[in-house]
Amino acid sequence: MSKPDELLVDIAALVESERSNQMSLTVVVAGAVITGRLAPEALWRRRVAEVLKDSAQLSPFAAVFETDEAPDDPPRDTAPTHLHFHLARILQGSLGLPETGGMYRIALQDVSAWSVGDLSYSDN
Repeated sequence: MSKPDELLVDIAALVESERSNQMSLTVVVAGAVITGRLAPEALWRRRVAEVLKDSAQLSPFAAVFETDEAPDDPPRDTAPTHLHFHLARILQGSLGLPETGGMYRIALQDVSAWSVGDLSYSDN
């Protein structure tokens, strides 16, 4: 999408304002289906920084993701430009990769389709 879906921007803004990580969403980006839970950007950045700090080789990159924004800081006045997924999987066939879920940042303008909810496959 050259211009992000206004409804999806509103959902992202609500996630940012509520500081909640309970909104499940599935998006299509460049033909890939990504499903998981949205997180506020500050929370997502802190979690990525924590993971990087635990890595001997990647710990220098943690500083790039660290933010001074506190969890109870007021939300920004600008509209969000990205979705921040945690516990997310790329769906491929009957698999969700990675199985444990990953951290993805997706530009809103790149989302071509979306649905509320976290998709999963079942053999039943």
